[in-house]
Amino acid sequence: MAPLIALVAGFAVARLTGLLGIGALDAWQPALRVGLAVMFVVTAGAHFVPKLRADLVAMVPPGLPRPELLVTVTGVLELAGAVGLLIPATAPWAAVALALLMVAMFPANVSAARRGVPFDGRPATPLVPRTIEQIFFVALAVAAALP
Repeated sequence: MAPLIALVAGFAVARLTGLLGIGALDAWQPALRVGLAVMFVVTAGAHFVPKLRADLVAMVPPGLPRPELLVTVTGVLELAGAVGLLIPATAPWAAVALALLMVAMFPANVSAARRGVPFDGRPATPLVPRTIEQIFFVALAVAAALP
């Protein structure tokens, strides 16, 4: 739920800022990019907070090697993508890269849902809501990449 809240709050603040006269944010797409950037900073942060990191490591499918390294790499990629979203010249490429990253990480979400891996002390999110949320996030990243 935190990623969705971060996305919506980031988008709303950016869009309001645009409406108040900041030209760079005076359209839905730049505001969406800001919202996505905020979301990815929040999700990337979980990769480096010890308790949340342990939960993310547990989500990595058992057949994959070096789960700690995979969690670190994906966190760094999320942060890099968030920065890329905020630079107009790189924003479309960053949005596509983040959409692909979310698709690549989705098997870990499926694995975690099937194995009932909790996150932050809460039960695992069931597969159907998790899938719908992931499709929504990927669709928004694709929309952020459009010219």
